[in-house]
Amino acid sequence: MKKAVLDQNILKKYREHLYDEERSQATIEKYMRDVTYFYRYLPEGDKVITKEVLVAYKGSLSDRYKMSSINSMLAALNGLLEFMKLNNLKVKLHKVQRSAFYDEEKELTKSEYKRLLDTAMNNGNERLYMLLQTICGTGIRVSEHRYITVESLKEGKAVVKNKGKVRVIFIPAALNKMLKDYCRKENIRSGSIFITKSGKPMDRSNIWNAMKKLCMDAKVSDKKVFPHNLRHLFALTYYRLQKDVVRLADILGHASIETTRTYTMTTGRECQKSLSKMNLVIPEYKKTT
Repeated sequence: MKKAVLDQNILKKYREHLYDEERSQATIEKYMRDVTYFYRYLPEGDKVITKEVLVAYKGSLSDRYKMSSINSMLAALNGLLEFMKLNNLKVKLHKVQRSAFYDEEKELTKSEYKRLLDTAMNNGNERLYMLLQTICGTGIRVSEHRYITVESLKEGKAVVKNKGKVRVIFIPAALNKMLKDYCRKENIRSGSIFITKSGKPMDRSNIWNAMKKLCMDAKVSDKKVFPHNLRHLFALTYYRLQKDVVRLADILGHASIETTRTYTMTTGRECQKSLSKMNLVIPEYKKTT
């Protein structure tokens, strides 16, 4: 049987394969980082892939990473094995008990969101102020902000193309007006609204860093401040109002409702309050005579 050897040429072809699959740039970089980590794990001069090596590699990750991170790394590795036509060597992911509640330390509240907006404006960063409202007001992914264009404001909606799928994002009227005013002020006449000085759409890492700088002045924990949490706040707010997880999945662009369910999780404290309102626990029993 011919040995399955991993080399730089295969890694290069795998990257090209991911591009052909129309994976997002962030996904491609994540997958390549994970499979390169496995490549470096293999002994120098003997980059042979066997089931024994894969099992040992899987075990080596346990002391360094959380279970969810390990599964993510193994999923990337399985993608490589499938590309190499080594499906028989694919490794099993760890079974992880799904949490019933959202981590309260990470939940961004509406009041905290508003403090972030106030801080952005007080710091003179109107572009960030508008971007935060755009992500939180539409539920888009941070990478999708480039589809919010001057042209989309005229239509009142944006057509988002991501992961080989197309969906329509409606822009709330109040947000639409604010963005039009912003474009006139900044002399943005066409194309993406949130751009750098060179005219390119803002990079997610720059957005992430800009948001983190707001934390101290806004008195919001930096554990709660990252672009994806704005999307989570949108989803949870929508679900509380509409109670329609199917429609929410369409808006967020999820292929599976199971993915959407993670966005609708409440905190343990909120669940306790709901249980108390049911009034099914009688505190004192009084015997009737």
